[in-house]
Amino acid sequence: MPKPLIHPAWANAPAGITEGFSLEMTAKDIESLRAAAPQIPVDTPVAVTFLPGEEAEARVAATVAVRELGFEPMPHFSTRRIRSEDHFEDYLAAVVAQAGVSRCFIVAGDPPEPEGPYADTSALIATGAFERAGIRAIGVGGHPEGHPNMSGEQAWAVLEAKLGEIDRRGMAGLVVTQFGFDPDAFLAWLKEARRRGIDTPVRIGIPGPAGIKTLLRFAARCGVGASASVMKKYGVSITNLIGTAGPDKLVDAFAEKLGDEHGRVRLHFYPFGGMVKTVEWIADYNRRHGLG
Repeated sequence: MPKPLIHPAWANAPAGITEGFSLEMTAKDIESLRAAAPQIPVDTPVAVTFLPGEEAEARVAATVAVRELGFEPMPHFSTRRIRSEDHFEDYLAAVVAQAGVSRCFIVAGDPPEPEGPYADTSALIATGAFERAGIRAIGVGGHPEGHPNMSGEQAWAVLEAKLGEIDRRGMAGLVVTQFGFDPDAFLAWLKEARRRGIDTPVRIGIPGPAGIKTLLRFAARCGVGASASVMKKYGVSITNLIGTAGPDKLVDAFAEKLGDEHGRVRLHFYPFGGMVKTVEWIADYNRRHGLG
């Protein structure tokens, strides 16, 4: 039996670097997504995050809104924040029944100790709940700049094991990386993944345009490298934190340097400066480069 496609956009090589992009939103971003919707292609994947302090009903409502607006919802499951087996399976059943979800993304989450029975994403996969619910694809995280709690070799071993188990259970795997500012780190990581035989599709995390202070704050919170030399490569001087910055140089670098040796790659945008601003940036980038 052939593996299910992660998304129809993966069937063919992209005509441009931004083709087949995906987006991320929180449960609070429904109106922002609605405002940006006219500029977002139909069936664009939109991930719905799993943040602390949110009610499951709010995340379900956001996932339903993604579907109703004509996009492909991909809800997150933050493993260590799941309080019980019922908490997990009830949420999964709700997004499947109400939003037609067939793709999910799993992440360990920030708490150092689990709030319920699941210590890591492998434990969530092992329940079998996803395939029983009809989920066809599972996304997992990638860390091109290293994992805060694992050595490089440990991170590769864990990633390979998770993707192997997802495949064994009849679902397609996807890797979505953290955002970053250094294209060379991402390109090297992609080549290493392919060298290790990981042929899974990868979405590279791209920070949407935002205030420079906002970008650096998210970088610090997420453990993303933002040294003076890296930010200079990105087009920002950390001695001048006034104004906003977009990912022009970063995306240009990927457009120029991504090749067959990097495998199947698309972009995933984190809209730190707002959904509308991010989608407008993508549309403007396409116009300036004759894409779309």
